[in-house]
This record gives sequence, C-alpha cells and structure tokens, in this order.
Amino acid sequence: MSHPVAEEPPAVHGDALNLVRAAIAEAPDPAAAGQRAVEALHDRFAHYDWVGIYWVDPSGTQLHLGPWVGPAATEHTVIPIGVGICGAAAASGRTEIVDDVDADPRYLACFTSTRSEIVVPILDGGEVVGEIDIDGTDLAAYDETDARFLEEVAALLAPLRPRSGS
Repeated sequence: MSHPVAEEPPAVHGDALNLVRAAIAEAPDPAAAGQRAVEALHDRFAHYDWVGIYWVDPSGTQLHLGPWVGPAATEHTVIPIGVGICGAAAASGRTEIVDDVDADPRYLACFTSTRSEIVVPILDGGEVVGEIDIDGTDLAAYDETDARFLEEVAALLAPLRPRSGS
C-alpha cells in the first residue's frame, strides 16, 4: 500500500521539533542536552511512554543506554548490535516500527505494558552512532509521521554522541 508523502510534518511535530531544538541549544553540555531532548519528546507526545537514547560504544558492537525518561528503568542497559529491535535498527541503519511487540520475535521484553515500539537510528556521516528508542502502551502507536519526525530529531542528536567511552 502506498502512502502519500507529506510535504512537511504536521504542525504538532514541527512545534515539537522546535521545542527539542531549543532544549538541546539551551543545555549546558551534551549529556544534559540528550536528557532534555528525551524529556521534551516524552512530555509532548502522550503515546511516547518510554523514551531513551542508546549510544553505540567505541568498539561498535554494543548499544549503551544514555538518557531516558519513562515510568520505570529498563534492565536492557547494554544491547549487542543485531540483537532485539534496537540491535536490528543499529545493524541496518533503518527505522524499525513494530505495531505489536508480542508478535515480533526480536523484541527484548522490558515492560509488560509495552505493546508497540519505534527505533530510529542516529546517523553521523552515514554511520550509526546511536538510536532513539520509544515504547508505547497501545498497539500500532507509531507511523511514518512519527518516523520522519524522529529522524529529524535524530539528526539534532548526532552531535551529542559521546566521543570516548560510554
């Protein structure tokens, strides 16, 4: 099924992009900027129940949880590239939208309340340096509009990646 391509994101996403951009610009350092970005996303969209950023470690083999916001911490603070939905997005460099996590064998269960997930790679010069991971409590909570919007957010986050250690 073909979806029409929107010329620009809906106003709510455009406003949110400006909010994230301002949150990053006003932060005192990259770590605070990342935290402010995830908080802005979580606060702005009711269907963004858990929002986190994972950064690729210097070896390029694992994702390490960075800033996050949500109702609870995840036990998945380190994820090997290629494992789970997060690891799949990091391996492919493509956004993953999962309408029903229970139907996807790649899903690494974090919360019993999670029903859907979107994972958007953070690219720097074509290299995956991290990703935005968002869980939702509703089935099919995310669509191509979310993907396009979060890909723009990811571009804002790329300069924040940790440069040594993680």
